[in-house]
Amino acid sequence: MDCDMENPTPISTEEEVRNWVELPPDILSHIFLKLGVIDILFRAQSVCSTWRRGSKEPLLFRFIDMRNRWDLFDGYDMEKMAKEAVDRSCGQLVEFSMEHFGTDEIVEYIADKSVSLRCLRLITCLQVSDDALINMAKKAVMLEELEICDCSFSEDTLKTVGKACPQLKSFRLNCRGFRRPHMEIDDEALAIAESMPQLRHLQLFMNNLTNVGLRAILDGCLHLESLDLRQCFSVNLEGDLLKSCQERHIKLRLPNDSTDDYEFNAAIDDGFYDFPEGSDFSGFDYDDEFCELDLVSDDGYGDSDLGFDNVDDLDLDDVLGYCSADYSSDDIID
Repeated sequence: MDCDMENPTPISTEEEVRNWVELPPDILSHIFLKLGVIDILFRAQSVCSTWRRGSKEPLLFRFIDMRNRWDLFDGYDMEKMAKEAVDRSCGQLVEFSMEHFGTDEIVEYIADKSVSLRCLRLITCLQVSDDALINMAKKAVMLEELEICDCSFSEDTLKTVGKACPQLKSFRLNCRGFRRPHMEIDDEALAIAESMPQLRHLQLFMNNLTNVGLRAILDGCLHLESLDLRQCFSVNLEGDLLKSCQERHIKLRLPNDSTDDYEFNAAIDDGFYDFPEGSDFSGFDYDDEFCELDLVSDDGYGDSDLGFDNVDDLDLDDVLGYCSADYSSDDIID
């Protein structure tokens, strides 16, 4: 068989090098939005002076998500990063989410600088007090969405927050996994019913409310469109309660419905851990690799050495390789 060798495809001997420094501002902003706030502050802004200037655009910090970053060690000052992100929003912050960190100081800082806040998510923020949440609610009067998961706020606090935020339309209260599944307590449900009349969406995951609390919610929240009662095993949704939900076309998630799409761990833990008799933990090394941190940081946020010797010569792919999202530079540009 004859081969056509008249027009062979030229083979490039040099790989094309893109100049990421001269990216148009809109494309650079698109890159930053895909990276997210943490990766902007901790990594991308250190690439070059152009990227550092671009990283200060307030629109990049309207939605601050600082949840579930297991790639960051405990040595990082997450509150310092959070304050920097809030400052860069220049009062335009709309949504703030944090997980496994946070104190009264950062909550009050957000409240003082974010009059336009619409959404707040607190996930396992055990050092945030009732008073701090109440003070924030009184300042964030435009709040429309609130999520509280694995926190210890009282029913009185929930009631005060609800009354302070009359535009609240979505509330998610997700209880700790070690809460006893068959206790019957309606305090939180009654607080919601009394103080959050404009709710459209309510999730009470693993709550101890009974039919009494559920009836109060249905009577007090007349605009409900969805109600998630998964693992609320003290509720018996039959008869008039079920009929009322059906007549109002409320989208229901029942106590025994699947939790496969639940964001967090849905396992029920009674608070006790059983180990096999005779278990030997003497060989467990507590000083393993997780404790061997290289305490080097140029950004002031924590303890890390990314191995970047000359940030001005970095390629975008070098940066993305250290970021949590998995995409190529071509995907971003397109």
